[in-house]
Amino acid sequence: MPQPSPLPTARRRRLGVELRRLRERADLSATQAAALIGATQSRVSNIEAGRYGVSAERVRTIARHYDCTDEPLIETLATLTGERRRGWWEEYQDILSLRMLDLTEVEHHATALRVAHVINIPGLLQTTDHARALFGHTVPPLKPHEIEHRVSHRIKRQEILHREQPPPYTAIIHEAALRMRFGDRATIRAQLHHLNEVGELDHVTITVIPFDNGPFHTSGQGIDYFHGPVQQLDTVQLDTDHGAELIDAPAQLERYRQILDRAERAALPPAKSRDFITQLTQDL
Repeated sequence: MPQPSPLPTARRRRLGVELRRLRERADLSATQAAALIGATQSRVSNIEAGRYGVSAERVRTIARHYDCTDEPLIETLATLTGERRRGWWEEYQDILSLRMLDLTEVEHHATALRVAHVINIPGLLQTTDHARALFGHTVPPLKPHEIEHRVSHRIKRQEILHREQPPPYTAIIHEAALRMRFGDRATIRAQLHHLNEVGELDHVTITVIPFDNGPFHTSGQGIDYFHGPVQQLDTVQLDTDHGAELIDAPAQLERYRQILDRAERAALPPAKSRDFITQLTQDL
């Protein structure tokens, strides 16, 4: 008999969450669901916790018993099954938190990314020197080798923007983040220049919200919205003082879509945003 996985992937855990939502929507207890699909209650609980893998056909069978008729959702859930695949981020599993590894896995599989940051430059747009300066200000302080591990992980994440078929990426950055002083003048200039350079990529859109355009509601948190193959599998990551927080509740996803829509309306168009960043660079 297979043993439960002690460290399920983020995708397997998300599959379990979605199967639990389908079960609850069908108004079934775990015991009732177990009887329907020919399993034990503990097996159902372990599947929903991501500790047991299931086949694609098993997912389709479970969904049918739960009276789910959303075929695009069912087929997308089926793609989350199969053997556990190691991602490059697992090189960091003894160094970084599980939350950060989950963020990297979700980000890696996103079909599109949309972010809004008020205080910091988005991680996928940071230069090496900027990231190093940023990690040098954490509380509690990191040791030099810990800073380098986090910098290398952050820079490696950026490879998704340079893949053969990269996902569309939209970044909304507040002027406050652009003016935040991490590193010396050369580091700051290089970071601003890098933003305009990456913004020239066809699949990347970078816009700026100047102070003059007034406030918009994000509570100061960085918001990273990862689009899944279907909207039900979208994920939001919030920057918090205790690390990355991943959110996938439908009502919260809708809320953050609205916040990002509002942020986009407050931002300058891409061309004017590039001019704005260029002017900031010249003023340093």
